[in-house]
Amino acid sequence: MWILVVQRITLEFILDIIYFPVWWFTAGARHALLFCVGLVKEANSMMAPGLWLKNIFVPMFGQWDLQGRIVSFFMRLGNVIVRSIGLFLWIIVVIFIFFVWVLFPTFVLYMLVTSFLSFT
Repeated sequence: MWILVVQRITLEFILDIIYFPVWWFTAGARHALLFCVGLVKEANSMMAPGLWLKNIFVPMFGQWDLQGRIVSFFMRLGNVIVRSIGLFLWIIVVIFIFFVWVLFPTFVLYMLVTSFLSFT
């Protein structure tokens, strides 16, 4: 009886090893991409440069005089610029993380092959 269990476990192990690259580059990559899109959406909702841009001409703190409007405009303009740059940099970091995640098995396989070839 136990020999059947060992055979079944061995077969499942071999099939999982064969199926792993297929999963990694299809369903796993899709899952990672959706996770990265979620990271970008969350950063966009936290930084909200569009919201700052939408209210760029609205005076801050109820200062409706000329000086309040000028100060508010430039403060919001600075916020829009800095937050947009920060969001752009975060998007680049997330894209880099996604590509590292996708290419990681290829790198591991390359390192394994080079380490085995160096022994011969």
